Amino acid sequence: MYKFSRGACAAAMLLFLSCASAEALPAPDGNSPFSNVINPKVPSRMTLAGEVIDLDPVDRFERLDRELTSMAYTHGNTLLIIKRANRYFPEMAPILRKNGVPEDLLYLACIESMLNDRALSPAKAGGIWQFMPTTAKQYGLEVSDEVDERYNLELATAAACRYLKNAKSRYGNWISAMASYNAGPARISKELEAQNADLSLDLYLTDETTRYVYRIMAMKAIMENPAAFGFNLDEDQLYQPRQCKEVTVSGPVEDWPQWAAEHGITYAQLRDVNPWIRAKKLTNKTGKTYTVKIPEKKSLRRSTQHKNVYNRAWVD
Repeated sequence: MYKFSRGACAAAMLLFLSCASAEALPAPDGNSPFSNVINPKVPSRMTLAGEVIDLDPVDRFERLDRELTSMAYTHGNTLLIIKRANRYFPEMAPILRKNGVPEDLLYLACIESMLNDRALSPAKAGGIWQFMPTTAKQYGLEVSDEVDERYNLELATAAACRYLKNAKSRYGNWISAMASYNAGPARISKELEAQNADLSLDLYLTDETTRYVYRIMAMKAIMENPAAFGFNLDEDQLYQPRQCKEVTVSGPVEDWPQWAAEHGITYAQLRDVNPWIRAKKLTNKTGKTYTVKIPEKKSLRRSTQHKNVYNRAWVD
């Protein structure tokens, strides 16, 4: 067998790498084998929840640039959020309006859960609004082994409205209220006082909380005009709101799969539209009344479901 010195091997490797690198570089005439990569434009200012945010300060510009760049090129996740928004925004937006909360807070839910109605974080925050169990109970949601109302979109959205309105009253602005949704009101209040600031955007916080409101801003910018960021969808690709009838249950249910069969659907279909159901039975010793959704047959097939586009800017 032939033997080579370490020096000869190193020289051969350097020669190989230099040749490979030279072949990968764009040609001198400017032509490139790679796709054209366009950096998203950052506006000079944005309005979020009715509040104008000046983006001329370097730190604000760079933070929004980071989130726009990241979100614009995380194609799969961003596409899924837009598709899911067509299903959930029609139910969520009226609840926000009814409670006097700006509709821009819908984008907070997008950042929290990607509008995944089964979302559960490693810290055990659950549902589209990602309530922790303790906070959920404080805001009137039931959390147990059999029922978890963090996954009831109507009830959880109303609870999120109460949380955010309380935070807004505390800070005087929606921006800091949003930051508190991520970090907790005690942390934001403490840092506003300690850092002698009036707005959470002016605070030095953990990277996650610092990024949080800018992620909401980036989500809003993209969802208001997806095509400007290269996202192109057809109407048929949007997820449709589920058409359901409602049945009230005020007693125990010994077997949800059997209950579902008696109502002409599968247990899987029952759970899909009622993710707050967390077990195959409902003890319900207190006689609480629950509203259970039963999907209409026509909504279970793409060929017969009602087609709705919540925001025409989302489609070509």
